[in-house]
Amino acid sequence: MTAKWQDFRTKVAQCLCPPGNGVFTVNTAQERKAALQQKLYGQTDNVEALWQASLDGLQTTEHKAVMLGISSDCGGGILRGANWGPLFLRNTLIEQQPQAQAFDLGDVRVIPHLLHDKYLNEGTISNCQKALYADTDSEYHVSPLSITEDVCTDFYANFPEKGIFGIGGDHSISYPLTKAYLKAKREQGKKVAIIHFDAHTDLLVERLGIDLCFGSWCTHILEYLPSPSHLIQFGIRSSGKPKAHWEGTFGVKQHWAQEINERGTDAVVAEVLAQLRADGVDELYVSFDIDALDSEFASATGTPEKDGLNPQQALDILAALAAEFPITGADMMEIAPFTDSSLEGKSSSETTLREGAKISAFLLEQMNK
Repeated sequence: MTAKWQDFRTKVAQCLCPPGNGVFTVNTAQERKAALQQKLYGQTDNVEALWQASLDGLQTTEHKAVMLGISSDCGGGILRGANWGPLFLRNTLIEQQPQAQAFDLGDVRVIPHLLHDKYLNEGTISNCQKALYADTDSEYHVSPLSITEDVCTDFYANFPEKGIFGIGGDHSISYPLTKAYLKAKREQGKKVAIIHFDAHTDLLVERLGIDLCFGSWCTHILEYLPSPSHLIQFGIRSSGKPKAHWEGTFGVKQHWAQEINERGTDAVVAEVLAQLRADGVDELYVSFDIDALDSEFASATGTPEKDGLNPQQALDILAALAAEFPITGADMMEIAPFTDSSLEGKSSSETTLREGAKISAFLLEQMNK
């Protein structure tokens, strides 16, 4: 056992918790957590010890896809509840997409009031270190974005051939996930692109004075890409500014939902594939905000939007891209199971989770190749 691996394992054991336990609650949804634990471990007792013991399997697992839940909804805004996404999506994957396999690393331990350590003073950090690690002078971070980046950075240092499949949570979480991924791929000499599905551009510079949030993470990840045009966005349709503004200002490439619906997926994908080939891209990271789908299919989310993509369009685009370029990292964001903007109650959540699980299963399959 190398010192590097031992340090990483210790960090994971401290900064993460068993799958599904990332939401800090006392009694709420305990039966849902118990259901997931029963599926994963065959029991609901001594789960912490079972999860801890399972971590050694990361060194020998055949799976290239490694699942990480980040139950943070602090960087979200309109309707809240995406912190339940990791728990509910895991259950749905097991029930409806059993072929989707991954090594489950667990969940980031989330203090729900926090976003990133840079927004905290020393006293708050010390208090939170005491709460999380029983040590006011701990070396570990306390905010979900900071913990995620730290854990993912060390993960890629230990397992450069594997990839993280992140489950959120609000879309701010994609900032540390993609930052760690892009820096690791750069060190490996790989040229990569981010394929971003979303109803929104997420290209704000800041929101109400906060630079890292669900609406700005794309802006702050551009510096880690080989070129801004290596951020390719699908499904955009809710924006106060036209496509020309975003492409002209930031240099990104966008394919709005209306364009895809009018031109057809084949024509749009052919254009994207030509760009990726010309740019010499080696690998892809897919960040999927569930609101990229039309609200008919994804209303259990913080900012559902009509006139979006249907699930088959999204899968067709992904399949065409994956046929030529390996997908080596991915995330599924903004599924909020208890949120119901459609007024359809339980069926709204079930539909959103079903479609999110289908797309997640495809991404996991590709990452395991």
